[in-house]
Amino acid sequence: MTNNLLDIRTPAQGEARALKSDYGLANHGLTNLNTVYWNLPAESLYEEIIFRKEGRITGRGPIAVFSGKHTARAANDKYIVRESTTEEHIWWGEYNRPFTSENFAQLYTRLQGYLQGRDLFVQDCYAGADPEFRMPVRIITEYAWHGLFARNMFLLPETYEEYRQHTPDFTVICVPGFKAFEPVDTTRSNTFIVLNFDERLCIIGDTAYGGEIKKSIFTVLNYLLPLQGVMTMHCSANMGPDGDVALFFGLSGTGKTTLSTDPARSLIGDDEHGWSDSGVFNFEGGSYAKVIQLSPADEPQIYAAVHRFGSILENVIYDPVTRNLDLDDDEVTENTRASYPLEYVENVVPEKMGGHPSNIILLTCDASGVLPPIAKLTPDQALYQFISGYTAKVGGTEVGLGEEPEITFSTCFGAPFMVHHPSDYAELLRKKIDRHGVNTWLLNTGWVGGPYGVGKRISISYTRALLNAAISGELLKGEFSKDPIFGFEVPRSCEGVPEDVLDPASSWPSKEEYMQKYRLLARRFIDNFAKFAPDTSPEVREAGPKI
Repeated sequence: MTNNLLDIRTPAQGEARALKSDYGLANHGLTNLNTVYWNLPAESLYEEIIFRKEGRITGRGPIAVFSGKHTARAANDKYIVRESTTEEHIWWGEYNRPFTSENFAQLYTRLQGYLQGRDLFVQDCYAGADPEFRMPVRIITEYAWHGLFARNMFLLPETYEEYRQHTPDFTVICVPGFKAFEPVDTTRSNTFIVLNFDERLCIIGDTAYGGEIKKSIFTVLNYLLPLQGVMTMHCSANMGPDGDVALFFGLSGTGKTTLSTDPARSLIGDDEHGWSDSGVFNFEGGSYAKVIQLSPADEPQIYAAVHRFGSILENVIYDPVTRNLDLDDDEVTENTRASYPLEYVENVVPEKMGGHPSNIILLTCDASGVLPPIAKLTPDQALYQFISGYTAKVGGTEVGLGEEPEITFSTCFGAPFMVHHPSDYAELLRKKIDRHGVNTWLLNTGWVGGPYGVGKRISISYTRALLNAAISGELLKGEFSKDPIFGFEVPRSCEGVPEDVLDPASSWPSKEEYMQKYRLLARRFIDNFAKFAPDTSPEVREAGPKI
């Protein structure tokens, strides 16, 4: 339907140009298009999605879509154009693969040709809640549901005049129907996500996974804002009744969204933030929550949000007759997702901004079953853990990942989105921790009583009890013991948490077996950190495990 050869009139065609920007698509080299749908609201996008058979309306109103062959980020297919303005700043390597300007121009020319005669959807929005660092962005999409996704995930203009005058600082063009040709384009596959900082443009092809749009803008901010002294963070953030802010760093599946969405605290945001000299601010206007086995008892706010009109359910199974959702079904992928405006969560901070944090929580999902459920870190230990970014990747958040957790070290708890060298982000974080006297914690949401397959996942009720005690300051009042391998401080007691959970060694069948497994994990840490050691201070290097 995007190539509307019969010129069939669509539901929103009459309103397609009502919110058009004066800065048209010809400025991006996109010409000879069919209908361009500018800044349609959710209701109009629903009609277009249904008309184009891109999705179905499910019980209580959310729209269900399927992303096709890619149900996760294609991390190995992301490239950055290597040119004079980026050459010296980019951390080139596994996650920031270089792409030539010539190959980008060639690929983009063919994409422009593909789009001729087709319908497109445009959403003009902003990234960054702090007005001082807010970036105007434009999301141009082949699919109507991606237009709704952009509308959910980013911050929206509030007036007709704002829409008319909108001129993007960065543009994302997402065209799932267009494929790269590997021998010519020098890509790894037909799929590509290519960022060009010189042209302020990102092009995405051969993948409909919504997360690529969101994470492309996050990658852009991770490059631009640190150059202005703003710490960019793959973290969630919330605020207590007294205004105290907590940050939660972690990869997908470690609990960022679940733990920061707390009825007793107000949510600033659940995934991407900046930390400036004024405080913390959300980059986004929405949430992209993992919803497999989402529980109305444990996660009532998120559960309610994903059942509302305007929410997008990506790769979630539903009954086509009753339209009831089955959030436990992983038939398509375990990485099922819901995109919804942040306001769908009851106690959200309307400004999406807060002061400087009092507590930083580094989340890890330890599949080895050896780390304590919580530990108090010194600033040096916090930086060691931050640079290491240890966790287990859980359930298909990246292409090629199976159901069983896979031990990984993702530096800064978000290596695929980090553009500068990890030491640059670590140095920014250190300055802010020191300046504001922040308490730092390592919170383990993984296994206890043995590794994955033997032990069991730490109960979310225990995790919440430990987290609440840490943030409130209660945990600091109790006694601590020193961890034998990592040297961080582990609380001896916490109300509502059994002793065998607080002391993981005691829950294993054998202390000797536990220590052997712990030493193996420590060795993995040491081997991984070796590549960062030359760029880090002696104090941080010494803050790692001792075998």
